[in-house]
Amino acid sequence: MAGSSLPTLGNWLANELGLFSILSSSRDSKLLCLQRFVRLFAYGASTLILALYLSSVNVSDARIGLFMSMTLWGDVIISFILTIFADGFGRRRTLMLGSALMTASGLVFAFSGNYWILVSASILGVISPSGNEIGPFKAIEESTLSQLSPPAIRSDIFAWYTLLGNAGTACGIVICGWLVEWLQTQKDWTSTQAYRVIFGIYAFLGVVKFALSFVLSEKCEPEPEKQEYQQVTELNEVEIETLLSSDDEDGAPKTRPEAEAKRPTPASKQKRSIWPSLSPASRSILLKLCILFAFDSLGGGLVPASWITYFFTTKFSLPEGTLGTLFFITSVIAALSNLVASSISKRIGLLKTMVFTHLPSAIFLALIPLPNNAFVAMTFLILRSCTQNMDQAPRQAFLAAAVLPSERTAVMGLVNVVRALSQSGGPVVTGLLAGVKKFWIAFLLAGALKAGYDLAMLKMFLRYRSREETAGGGGEERRSRDGAA
Repeated sequence: MAGSSLPTLGNWLANELGLFSILSSSRDSKLLCLQRFVRLFAYGASTLILALYLSSVNVSDARIGLFMSMTLWGDVIISFILTIFADGFGRRRTLMLGSALMTASGLVFAFSGNYWILVSASILGVISPSGNEIGPFKAIEESTLSQLSPPAIRSDIFAWYTLLGNAGTACGIVICGWLVEWLQTQKDWTSTQAYRVIFGIYAFLGVVKFALSFVLSEKCEPEPEKQEYQQVTELNEVEIETLLSSDDEDGAPKTRPEAEAKRPTPASKQKRSIWPSLSPASRSILLKLCILFAFDSLGGGLVPASWITYFFTTKFSLPEGTLGTLFFITSVIAALSNLVASSISKRIGLLKTMVFTHLPSAIFLALIPLPNNAFVAMTFLILRSCTQNMDQAPRQAFLAAAVLPSERTAVMGLVNVVRALSQSGGPVVTGLLAGVKKFWIAFLLAGALKAGYDLAMLKMFLRYRSREETAGGGGEERRSRDGAA
């Protein structure tokens, strides 16, 4: 009896964690998830030592903050240009171009220590000061995954996509930390020399990502047929009745061929403009979300991972190996929490999962600088990681369901641009605070901004119903109870 229940328990657990969903997904979906792992591995490795590297080449705290802000400003420009035109230019081409920029940035950092050359490379290329996503990759990949994944399993796919990214960050951080410490202690390399090895690895991973983008199939490109179908299904009942059943001027009912003649013909849809268009409903919800996401991102920009590692190094004198282990633990916890988020969202809905998991992390973030004991501060950091990223997969599924399929790449790209632009103001403020020994204020401000975002999100969208729910679509979004009283 007990033996027969084990397979049932295993199947239930695999279904709850979305394991069946990711295993049954397309080859392209798996390649996109693998790309995210490789990219976040590189971001995690460089983030651990970015501020330390700049400090080792005699860059002041204020200029380090300015560097991070200018890096994010450059990301805004690159992301806006590449994601807005990605569907017209080609998603695979855009991903390969972004990978080439990533490689170029890594090579510059590996061979140069000039501040302004590094600034130029970070603005024009792809360098992550926070360990999180920058560049055009995320928006394009998420739009493609939304296209390739049925609504019923979309949240599961996003959960694994996020999990693999966090796992990549964890592996990159821990390997970077111990590799740098090994080079310094066993090979007697200077800190600067050891840090440059990491940027060389970063450039190589850009090449790997380029190859993974190259082997994606044509299915990753936009599908006009699906866009046309969605436009037809969005007609309301009055429009449908008028189109198919209304009387003509003579009082005779219109025949179906006459009604069909009024529908957009495939020929009129064949030429796809490189410039995307958004429906009025999408523009309305996008404006609200961008305002809210801006507050959340500004909070994140005040304390990116590079600044947090710098904080623990300067206040508690933690070596790179210990820092690597600490952030490896937090990244692994954050990665595993995404699977829990997917299961929770199936029960309480996407919006409530976003808010109720993100709010505790904001509180723990504000508590990190308060203790003078390193162990207590690290405990708060670990507690924050338990729910820090649980909102990511539900948030992307929520956004994907709120707009038309043909709008997803542009919308997600614009959201990422808004987030990066808002985030860019944070590091320079933190740099100024660190320069006058007021680093702790940045953590308190970040926690307050993120908590405010959570509460505002809950108030504004608690009763919101997505397009897919309104249209009666199946899947997780239909089962969502966000619109319940």
